[in-house]
Amino acid sequence: MTSNEPPAHDAVVLAGGGARRLGGADKPGVRVGGRALLDRVLAACADALTTVVVADPRPTARAVRWAREDPPGAGPVAALGAGLRHSTAGLVVVLSADLPFLGPDTVRRLLTELTTSGAEGALLTDADGRDQPLVAAYRTAALRRELTALGGLAGLPLRRLTAGLDLTRVPDPVASFDCDTWDDIASARARIREHGHVLDEWISAVKDELGIDLDVDTGGLLDLARDAAHGVARPAAPLTTFLVGYAAARAGGGPEAVAEAARRAADLAVRWADESTGAPSADGSPSGGRPDVAPDATPDTRPDAG
Repeated sequence: MTSNEPPAHDAVVLAGGGARRLGGADKPGVRVGGRALLDRVLAACADALTTVVVADPRPTARAVRWAREDPPGAGPVAALGAGLRHSTAGLVVVLSADLPFLGPDTVRRLLTELTTSGAEGALLTDADGRDQPLVAAYRTAALRRELTALGGLAGLPLRRLTAGLDLTRVPDPVASFDCDTWDDIASARARIREHGHVLDEWISAVKDELGIDLDVDTGGLLDLARDAAHGVARPAAPLTTFLVGYAAARAGGGPEAVAEAARRAADLAVRWADESTGAPSADGSPSGGRPDVAPDATPDTRPDAG
């Protein structure tokens, strides 16, 4: 494990609740920022070795293992017990499926707090300081110990499980925000469309929709689009970024291929713009005056030419 990688862990996502405060709606499938709430949570825990979703199977943005408590609807403690049966890692991240602002950085922070503190669990607290045991990282053995001690799990509240654990707490009013009501859904959708969030949210939604996992240099591509729009013509911006993506895919994909294609296209946009202004080209020769003659071409000066 490098300093940037989280410790080995599994993830258990509880997604089978009844959503009574949403009128029985399919809460994990409700979309915020164009993505299902469940898919947003699955993106946050993508570093997990195994991700178990406790719910009836459904299409998801990435592959997971499915489990179900017996009987279905027996509550969060029973659901957690069902999910843990598929976990083999020493650490496990336990999440609900209604966390629109949870990201990978928060999951890694919980794991770091757990391993450095020596505690049995590290959980977020919300804006009111309340524990959020379904946004947490635990030592798997400690959870199994408490589940065994409880015996029958159906209908038990989570506080019965966590009461026997040595816990450390991480305040985070944003990542701990969960969507229990339609007002919560509306608030989450409004926040995602704020200026400081909308572009990253849109890129994430597009990547999920297209089934790609790629770190996007948003700033570099926006600079390229600007150069193409200003130096060539406004419609050149989207067409150029499309062609950069196509070229990167043909080169094998990956951030390096995108960066190289974007660099070459940006250089071309600068050369194109220089020709219209008469600015010297890279070799020092003037670019204006004879736009129909390439810099290394020799004009035909024969009397009968032209």
